[in-house]
Amino acid sequence: MKKVLVIQGGTSKEREISLQTGKSCILALKKNGYKVFKLDPKYSSLNEVKKNNPDVIFNCLHGKNGEDGKIQSFFEYYRVPYTHSGVLSSMIAMNKYFSKQIFIKNKIMTPKYFFINKNNFSIKNLKKKITKGNLEFPIVVKPNDEGSSIGVRICKNLKKLNMESSKLIKIYDNLIFENFIPGQEIQVAVKGGKSIGAIELKPKRSFYDYKAKYKKSAKTLHIMPASIPQKKYTEVLKISEKANKVLNCRGIIRCDFRFFKNKFYLLEVNTQPGMTNLSLVPEIAKHSNITFTKLVKWMVRDASINR
Repeated sequence: MKKVLVIQGGTSKEREISLQTGKSCILALKKNGYKVFKLDPKYSSLNEVKKNNPDVIFNCLHGKNGEDGKIQSFFEYYRVPYTHSGVLSSMIAMNKYFSKQIFIKNKIMTPKYFFINKNNFSIKNLKKKITKGNLEFPIVVKPNDEGSSIGVRICKNLKKLNMESSKLIKIYDNLIFENFIPGQEIQVAVKGGKSIGAIELKPKRSFYDYKAKYKKSAKTLHIMPASIPQKKYTEVLKISEKANKVLNCRGIIRCDFRFFKNKFYLLEVNTQPGMTNLSLVPEIAKHSNITFTKLVKWMVRDASINR
């Protein structure tokens, strides 16, 4: 019987979602016959990892310190096999500026963007970068290294952009500004380097934000499989596999796209996708006849070090 240590909770702004993911995965792990322990970095030292002497670490953390390579570096140090992507891949995927550069270098379409650091932020500089980057309104501004659409703002004019970015730069050191791409919201699950399906989302809100992702009351419509032509469906699966490869991801990832004027724009890659009852990866897997219990079992078997 394998001993699995579930790391959940943490201190990021996605703590509550991490706890929900952990709860769902613990139930599935127990159904698979594993002996399960849990650890919350908010209340317990990571030194407890070695004391539990696990065979595998199942990482259920989301957000900063959970999917940005930091916690993964501890797992590598302790030499305990763990789930999801490794140190460098996690850091790059979480950092939108780094990942976008890699997408562009590998000819994966992503919205036009520019980056601003707290040290060079000013309204004057913002105007210059909009002109130089040839961006058009609406413009999306968001933290460079947050997940779950936290801090994302869609601005229809310069006045709104100035106001929202001035607020965000007081909280975050780095911001990304990019063209808002309308069209269909398409998300793809990749398992072990192979895409297993694409789902379409139709949120009632302006976009698939935090509430649309995690609140039942938001009533986002899920269409599985995504309602796009078969040829384009195959194409977005291949783009996702390519993104997985160029970022050198492992385990399970989710790629988030906008489909507009017959083109796919990759917004970001999530190396620690949610595993709750409202999460997309389990829903996509289910459509491919992979139950949640089987999916979790595969993730345990896929765990390793040097990821």
